[in-house]
Amino acid sequence: MANHSWDELKNYPEIVKGEWPTIPEMFLLTLKKFPKNHCFSVIEKEKIYNTYEEEYIEIMKVASLLVSLGLKKGDKVMVNGKNSREWATAYLGILFAGCIVCPIDNQMKIERVAQLGEFANCKFVFADLDVLEKLSKLDNPWFKSLVGVCLLKGKDQKYKYKVYELDTEPLDQKVEVSEYDTAAVLFTSGTTGNEKGAILSHRNITSDVYQAADGMGVNEKDVLYALLPLHHSYCCTAVLLETIKHGSECLFGHGIIVSRMLNDLKNGHVTVFMGIPLLYNKILAGIEGQLKKKGEATVVLVNSLMNINLWCKKHLKITPMNKFFNKKILSNLGLDNAKILICGAGPLAPEVFRKYQALGLNFLQGYGLTETSPILTLNLPEHFKVESVGKVFPFIDMIIADKNEDGIGEIRVKGVNVCSGYLNDEEHTKELFDENGYLKTGDLGYLDDENYLYLKGRSKNLIVTEGGKNVYPEELEDLFQLYQEVDQILIRGFQEKPDVPSEAIEAVIHPSDDFVSSHPDKNDIQEHMERLVQEVNKGLAQYKKIEKVTIVDQPMEVTTTKKIKRACVK
Repeated sequence: MANHSWDELKNYPEIVKGEWPTIPEMFLLTLKKFPKNHCFSVIEKEKIYNTYEEEYIEIMKVASLLVSLGLKKGDKVMVNGKNSREWATAYLGILFAGCIVCPIDNQMKIERVAQLGEFANCKFVFADLDVLEKLSKLDNPWFKSLVGVCLLKGKDQKYKYKVYELDTEPLDQKVEVSEYDTAAVLFTSGTTGNEKGAILSHRNITSDVYQAADGMGVNEKDVLYALLPLHHSYCCTAVLLETIKHGSECLFGHGIIVSRMLNDLKNGHVTVFMGIPLLYNKILAGIEGQLKKKGEATVVLVNSLMNINLWCKKHLKITPMNKFFNKKILSNLGLDNAKILICGAGPLAPEVFRKYQALGLNFLQGYGLTETSPILTLNLPEHFKVESVGKVFPFIDMIIADKNEDGIGEIRVKGVNVCSGYLNDEEHTKELFDENGYLKTGDLGYLDDENYLYLKGRSKNLIVTEGGKNVYPEELEDLFQLYQEVDQILIRGFQEKPDVPSEAIEAVIHPSDDFVSSHPDKNDIQEHMERLVQEVNKGLAQYKKIEKVTIVDQPMEVTTTKKIKRACVK
């Protein structure tokens, strides 16, 4: 019988009171096992860290502050700041106080932040200095009515409270909550701009953490890197909460600033790195650019060694060239310690996966959405399928509804990590579930006979051609990931013939700054992009071919995880 990550829970009845732990219980379980392990760290001039037992004291000071100010079980508290140890401490302190955490996108317009705070009835705010300053200038009744505010990052004497500088006595014990109680309200970033607050219980979130832990290969000696925004459910679950579950160390990044990121990776000895497709593509482009500078012979040699490594990995389960790649290439990027690379917030092109695997790096690709805490599938290294987004979690019932002739239909799910609905939004909550209680993801895909999911795109983005064929824009967009002259691409349908309701296919392209600076003539840029599209078209079925190329001068508006807001592109 296989061992599962959740099997240990029954061994700690004095800590875990239900079937699944609450988030505070998960922390306390790790505190019992690994009190001296590094917990949260950051590299400034030097590395700063707390052990789990030191961090517990800071968490309980935050909890004590909230309780002393009169906050009760079930009250909502906003967290708004860049990734930091302070952010994570506030997040946990809120939950230890029995309150509900409402993480907010740090890049959101301040007027919208206030609207969501009022909508959720948040009674207290933890935020970076710049956020608090902007909120205080709004003259907003909700902000004025708050019980209090507490600084995360930044210094200003007018703010009485600051995480890691609280003079309150730690709370003696956590406020008791059940696994079924609400832990968080997560506002979907949404490519439409209409945020909805997904209500997630402790059980929703921790069951997802434990299912993701099963087979990840993470342990208490690992260092996980929190680079992507923590308000985003994928980074919060797959990095911050997985760190806590395993007793690992969470190193907080400084945003996608290449010099700071390389310093963190090298000096932080990061073993688990999570990025988005854009970042992985840029890293790969940097590697290939450096090789080209060394001449054609070097490029041929490295490509040959990569092909050998990939063949051996696939057929012999060994990677004989890893030492060479670690010393000559990966150490320059701080990736020589990396045992797992996680790709989140969108699929990575299969060809990019293959190149990283050829360099000896293991990828973990997943699929999910905010409403499912978020992970539903994981593509684990030991049985990795390049074209798939992974195997469905054991406690998830996934079906493909309304299949077409190719077996592709809408992905729908039931399970322990599925949210109960949206905050104060009965209409959208009803729309979220079908008549049998399955959550309608709005994504299209199919399952193979091993329960691996293959993603095709969003149902609302589907293009129907004149011949009645379905084209999935995301599939075509992925084909451009390795073209460095393309900064952004959006594939969409357009009505070619006014009297015919079907669509032809258009590529909207924002060229990279480097390419534009070396091609000042706009006609040259248009012609080059059209040639590039023709190159991609050669490998496509006739009905998938792109017929129109539109160049845009300004970058298309994106979410914090760099997904293009399609509805905003004119």
